[in-house]
Amino acid sequence: MERWKGRVALVTGASVGIGAAVAKALVQHGMKVVGCARSVDKIEKLAAECASSGFSGSLIPYKCDLTVEEEILSMFSSIKSLHQGVDVCINNAGLAHPEPLLNGKTSAWRNMFDVNVLALSVCTREAHQSMKERNVDDGHIIHLNSIAGHKVVHNADAHFYVATKYAVTALTEGLRQELWDAKSHIRTTCISPGVVETEFGYRFCRGNPEKAAEMYGESKCLQAEDVASAVIYVLSAPPHVQIGDIQMRPVEQQV
Repeated sequence: MERWKGRVALVTGASVGIGAAVAKALVQHGMKVVGCARSVDKIEKLAAECASSGFSGSLIPYKCDLTVEEEILSMFSSIKSLHQGVDVCINNAGLAHPEPLLNGKTSAWRNMFDVNVLALSVCTREAHQSMKERNVDDGHIIHLNSIAGHKVVHNADAHFYVATKYAVTALTEGLRQELWDAKSHIRTTCISPGVVETEFGYRFCRGNPEKAAEMYGESKCLQAEDVASAVIYVLSAPPHVQIGDIQMRPVEQQV
């Protein structure tokens, strides 16, 4: 990670869970991290914790609604003005609504698609443009995917969410091919965790703590820090090594 010290990373969805853990890990390794979310209170608190811990990097909170393209473009413009540009883009933001294909709400489907697919794609495009215009040829774009992006789970509430994650799998490989065609050395990776114990499950269970606790209690879950460690591993690989996908799940998770 030595070569990333002082360089700029964008982490979307950095207020809680995996995003917060990834942002903290990158700051610990000396990176200047822009952490964005719709609400930045928790990012501001994490930034203060990082500063008081004496980490060599820094965390810069940025308020951004990723469902609004203009806000994404404004964020990248601000990063360019204040920090020259992005060297690493971690597309972590994602969400799930329990809306089946047979009777789900269109608004919920649209929200999942807007965040999990479109926002990821816009951030990827803008991050690449930021790297290209500064002749950064060793940047890295990482998508936080899911095991659900590789296997359709037998759960009607999750099927549209699964479809968005299958899209992330395809987008990662498509991006790799486009970068290869452009003779670029910018790398792209998706990280596909199984069950991770975060706020994600409680939201998916419509705020039902008993149902979420049951889901998380089935086996010893992954923790957000486990996924952050995978991000560090990917970034630590030698520049000539292309890691396409990391699939990780709890040992006791069957699917």
